[in-house]
Amino acid sequence: MGGKVLLIEFKHVFKKYANQVVAVNDFNIKIQQGEFVYVIGPSGAGKSTFIKMMYREEKPTSGQIKVNDYQLEEIKNSKVPFLRRELGVVFQDFKLLPKLTIFENVAYALQVIEKQPAAIKARVEHVLGLVKLASKAPAFPNELSGGEQQRVAIARAIANEPKILIADEPTGNLDPETAAGIMEILERINQQGTTVVMATHNSHLVNEYRHRVIEIEGGRVIRDQDEGRFFQDEASNF
Repeated sequence: MGGKVLLIEFKHVFKKYANQVVAVNDFNIKIQQGEFVYVIGPSGAGKSTFIKMMYREEKPTSGQIKVNDYQLEEIKNSKVPFLRRELGVVFQDFKLLPKLTIFENVAYALQVIEKQPAAIKARVEHVLGLVKLASKAPAFPNELSGGEQQRVAIARAIANEPKILIADEPTGNLDPETAAGIMEILERINQQGTTVVMATHNSHLVNEYRHRVIEIEGGRVIRDQDEGRFFQDEASNF
């Protein structure tokens, strides 16, 4: 991967919860600038813990995690907001602010980092255009469909032009056609240079839009494959 910048690195990372469950067992993973990576595996495999560690929602029990030049096992709590400003995070349940309009929801991400009003307006209009929701700017979240709300969540996540977009089951609650629309947007964001890390159970999307696959089971990485398919046995036939 000559010339690529290493954005995410896990070195011998373990995570053990208080109930002694080992959610992450010796992860050694490198993700380069511009990659699109699926994280797959059954419920309880450790996917969410892995994802949450990237934006320091969870801390490792041991090992080293580096994201965007931040050493996450050493970072002070006061620095975590600065780390998160450099990331975009999209959740399955959207997490939109119900009393703000669509425009205001997206603008909020930029107001937090004290962008100028004119710059905020221009950027919000741009990202709402990217997700094909410019006409919905004055609407409120409850006036939108689930797919539209997820597109707003993506617009908000990329408003600050992050190097990394982390998507945790972004199509989990959506019908197949809407999920494909979300995937097209994530593809376009990736093609513009943003690294995308996406946890998913959606086998169709993984097989249709081929990218690197990291498969986790029982807290271990059991497969890390470029252009992977959803199921290992299928992968061996291609």
